[in-house]
Amino acid sequence: MSADLPMVLVVEDEPDLADLYATWLRDEYRVRVAYGGREALEELDEEVDVVLLDRRMPDLSGDEALEAIRERDVGCRVAMVTAVEPDFDIVAMGFDDYLVKPVSRDSLKDTVENLLRRNSYDDGIQELFALASKKALLESEKDAATLEEHAEYQELTERVQNLRAELDETLTAFDDEHDFTAMYRDLGGDLDVDADSSE
Repeated sequence: MSADLPMVLVVEDEPDLADLYATWLRDEYRVRVAYGGREALEELDEEVDVVLLDRRMPDLSGDEALEAIRERDVGCRVAMVTAVEPDFDIVAMGFDDYLVKPVSRDSLKDTVENLLRRNSYDDGIQELFALASKKALLESEKDAATLEEHAEYQELTERVQNLRAELDETLTAFDDEHDFTAMYRDLGGDLDVDADSSE
């Protein structure tokens, strides 16, 4: 397999599930598999582009592994792939995307593709993606009244709006509407892109 292909690290303590994810991805990517959080940190290096990280693992939780990954600053994108339903604690977590099990082959592959696409954007746009993904995730799981009651959600919304305002100049540089749409398709339009952003 070509060394030019992106590297995906699958971290999952259920071996059958880890191997299934790896099988789904091997036709398009180089894949490493770790069957626990500590093993994941041993497998992590500058070659890894995307980490698919389970949240509940006995030796080192996905949350702890995520913190360690971010401390190493290897520049990879991280998606949590977990049975843990998202709650407001996700706002403070440093992941780029969040998938709730069971996960389909198409969903897993689309997530990896979208995360790799994000690698080509600057840090501000990557942060906007991550924050908007969290906002959309919470909005899909919580009702409006619950969201209104939580300061974490209000702060997240404000951060998304502020970052969008800062990035407006960058976003308007995407004068090809197709490219702009493709850039945000994985967020389901949550960024509320309006006509004003293209003026």
